[in-house]
Amino acid sequence: MAGLLPVDEALARVLAGAQPLPEEWIAVGDCDGRVLTRDLVAGRSQPPDDVSSMDGYAVRAADLPGSLRVIGESAAGRGFAGSVSVGEAVRIFTGAPVPAGADAVVMQEDVGREGDRVVVTGGARPGKFIRRRGLDFTEGLTGLSAGTLMNPRRLALAAAMNHATVPVHRRPRVAILSTGDELVEPGTAPGPGQIVSSNALALAAVVRRAGGEPTLLGISPDRLDETLARVRLARSQGHDVLVTSGGASVGEYDLMQQVIATEGATLGFWKIAMRPGKPLMMADLGPMRLLGLPGNPVASFVCAILFLRPLLLRLAGRGDSADEAEEAVLGADVPANDLRADHLRATLAVRDGRLVATPFPVQDSSMIRVLAEAEALILRPPHAPAAMAGSPCRIIRLDS
Repeated sequence: MAGLLPVDEALARVLAGAQPLPEEWIAVGDCDGRVLTRDLVAGRSQPPDDVSSMDGYAVRAADLPGSLRVIGESAAGRGFAGSVSVGEAVRIFTGAPVPAGADAVVMQEDVGREGDRVVVTGGARPGKFIRRRGLDFTEGLTGLSAGTLMNPRRLALAAAMNHATVPVHRRPRVAILSTGDELVEPGTAPGPGQIVSSNALALAAVVRRAGGEPTLLGISPDRLDETLARVRLARSQGHDVLVTSGGASVGEYDLMQQVIATEGATLGFWKIAMRPGKPLMMADLGPMRLLGLPGNPVASFVCAILFLRPLLLRLAGRGDSADEAEEAVLGADVPANDLRADHLRATLAVRDGRLVATPFPVQDSSMIRVLAEAEALILRPPHAPAAMAGSPCRIIRLDS
């Protein structure tokens, strides 16, 4: 099986020249999972004033202990306009501005109220129960840097810094095309020799989880004109990536190499030293990168995890696309490997503080049910010797 490209080299070619996509401005509430293209600077200070961290009374620490006259109240969003002088106090609530003249807050549980007076029996140091202006952040501070992957917590910070919109890398636009006369859509009664198509829907889910926007182009029959028409449609719609499923092998009805040649593109590679997924191909159709995945459902999904997901993360500006592999130990013995890298479907568990990856006993690449139960791929390099349970291994999580 000479001429098979190593997995690492194939991934390098897939990622070669892939740069984060251009900037777009979106509503701050929609930025979860997106990557900032610019620094975000605070447009205000938080809190904007010295505020109380307790319900109680704003006082002058020098007046305590003592009996104080209550001259008003300060609530969040509605502060006290006057000033606290000797022997005075202001009723205050959590988050409310501390009035001028006051330098401490005493909790309401620690005072006795009689009419318009409060009796404070203990003392208080200046600054007690006061959150100073700018404690969280100050106006002009860079709160989030370019390249930051936004999550719900960082989204909250961007909003608190008074940003209604934020600049992020555009999502990768991915067209997905299934090929084969044997395929019918889910919910359709298959005819003789036909099967239900599942690859496109699984690939669309992978695309969404990696931050992309999938477009399903349906099922193309095994005719060159039909397949070409849909590939050209994907190009005309400005997709960044076209993912095809099926048609990547060498059979009479495997048309993707003919499509690539007809479109005047150069085949980047074909045939990878991996199992499952050997008949994988790549080409650039102008600015659109084509990944031709095998039609076998398990092989298609494994190739999507190993090649499509890292490509989309790179295009989306994510810095976590280089190597997703983790260390684990085997939960069962595995046999020696041949010249192709194996990707064994496995479950994960933590035992005695160690991550344990247990391969399924049957690894047939047609078994979608096993794939559905799997949580990771165990990476077995070419010519790896047999390994016993407890031996170290490397894994890639399927749902990272």
